[in-house]
Amino acid sequence: MRLTKKQQEETVKVTCYGKTKSYKRKDAIAFFREGMLCCDPESSEFSRYEHIHSHLMAGALEVSDENV
Repeated sequence: MRLTKKQQEETVKVTCYGKTKSYKRKDAIAFFREGMLCCDPESSEFSRYEHIHSHLMAGALEVSDENV
């Protein structure tokens, strides 16, 4: 899915490791993409970041790593 400029600028809430933080969507996507690149693809951390990244790309306004 290609995000519009408006969607990229939306404020999103991400809960990861029990902490909730607000980001501009484009910044959150960049942060969690970089995190994925720094992790072992077999690790639980990679799974958390991938889950969050994919949901942000799909347009979610709130994402959590719970139940990953």
